[in-house]
Amino acid sequence: MNRRMFMKASMAFATVSGMSGLSTLFAQSAWADTDIADGTAVRFDFDVLKKMASGMAKQPWGGAPGSLPETLATMTPQAYNAIQYDANHSLWNAIPDRELDVQFFHVGMGFKRRIRMFSVDAGSREAREIHFRPELFNYNNAKVDTRQLEGKSDLGFAGFRAFKKPELASRDIVSFLGASYFRAVDDTYQYGLSARGIAVNTFSNGQEEFPDFTAFWFETPAADDTTFTVYALLDGPSATGAYKFIIDCEEKRVVMEIENHLYARKDIKQLGIAPMTSMFSCGTNERRMCDTIHPQIHDSDRLAMWTGEGEWICRPLNNPQKLQFNAYQDNNPRGFGLLQLNHDFKDYQDVIGWYNKRPSLWVEPVGKWGKGAINLMEIPTTGETLDNVVCFWQPEEPIKAGSEYNFHYKLYWSSLPPVRSGLARVDATRTGMGGFPEGWAPGENYPEVWARRFAVDFVGGDLKAAAPKGIEPVITVSSGTFKQVEILYVEPLDGYRILFDWYPDSDATTPVDMRLFLRSGSETLTETWLYQYFPPPPDKRRYVDDRQMHPD
Repeated sequence: MNRRMFMKASMAFATVSGMSGLSTLFAQSAWADTDIADGTAVRFDFDVLKKMASGMAKQPWGGAPGSLPETLATMTPQAYNAIQYDANHSLWNAIPDRELDVQFFHVGMGFKRRIRMFSVDAGSREAREIHFRPELFNYNNAKVDTRQLEGKSDLGFAGFRAFKKPELASRDIVSFLGASYFRAVDDTYQYGLSARGIAVNTFSNGQEEFPDFTAFWFETPAADDTTFTVYALLDGPSATGAYKFIIDCEEKRVVMEIENHLYARKDIKQLGIAPMTSMFSCGTNERRMCDTIHPQIHDSDRLAMWTGEGEWICRPLNNPQKLQFNAYQDNNPRGFGLLQLNHDFKDYQDVIGWYNKRPSLWVEPVGKWGKGAINLMEIPTTGETLDNVVCFWQPEEPIKAGSEYNFHYKLYWSSLPPVRSGLARVDATRTGMGGFPEGWAPGENYPEVWARRFAVDFVGGDLKAAAPKGIEPVITVSSGTFKQVEILYVEPLDGYRILFDWYPDSDATTPVDMRLFLRSGSETLTETWLYQYFPPPPDKRRYVDDRQMHPD
């Protein structure tokens, strides 16, 4: 749980990384009033960055970040949030009628890593560093003693955020802040789940690492561009990396094309590619932590997978009572992501988090990724303040020190994923007490046999057209048995609800893996529903009547 607290407290506090190799390549020159990039011009391209990352991997890791001036190190979150970048010094402020702009985050509080920023001329390929100076920020009521910051151009920055018209300088749409974490929005302008550069030993016998993006290079766009390119250097105890982000700020969504080249300093037990982090407290299927005024609380409600063999899978998320880790084997996956598909305010009733507006995140591999697994880790959480869901691709090939790896993929930040199967999809999953007919209740008129009921709603696709020919639920469970299977057409949903009761065949409390899809003859009609149910201990498998029939 310390891991989750670490991440949420500062959008994942910047942790450890070194800057060796950069200091000798870029030097400071005199400040120019017309451009915030005041460094000496040096040629830069992606090959230069790859060589830099490769060379750094052959050297020892530089270690944790150094200390900050006291006035920054002792800041409260409220004081840190009061610091605002001066829009008059935005990166591309000198470009008239620009569609995009970039501003920087101040170091301070838990953001201790001093990240270096560079402006790149797309024509000449010359890069110049942007050095820190207090004049770039408005400190407002942060009570920062700026005298401690004078002459400290090596302070760098904590991260950056990008803006798009007509929201320039008012609503950002992309944010990179803390370790290698970043986020983007769709047209709701509501941030939700996060992505990362890589994940290292998230669920293994080793210590999890949080490598940092330690430097960014921004190609200057044309005024009418809605796409910009940024390069990033990643550094951590076990690996370095060179990243190229092509970020397309579309009207309804943000699309990032990412190419990375990773260089292993050490053997890595578990390397996570295209990792994403989200929060699931409670939903239609999991009510244990929903003793609030909100019917549901989550950034994402499911893991969706499009396998290399073409199967579409929906795996509803859980908030388990103990940490759970699952690995879904695949070969050359076509896509996966953590999705938020329910956008109805009535199902959340939240005017603070606005979970109905939160985007989904879909990963589209470019090229063949080979064999591996989509890993899902779910951590118990008591509420919405802790991210507790992690998902990423883990290559089957062991990661050996001295080796190089590269991955190419796209990230889609949008309300809906960019691809759909044409099959009926899972709309919702619900669970409750079972073992008796729907509409009844356990009691004298029916045996009290403990069971758990599941209701899975499917909508869309060709279900209605297939109904006259017969719809067959195909159900499998890893333990126990299932009975009382029903198929119900639900008019308000214009879809079908599949009901079944699960009965235990032992006292075991190990998770039960469930699988369900619908077919008509040999034709598959729906995506595949995967679920993991956690049976209660035997002494909890009973119906409790807590009615007070007589006064005490």
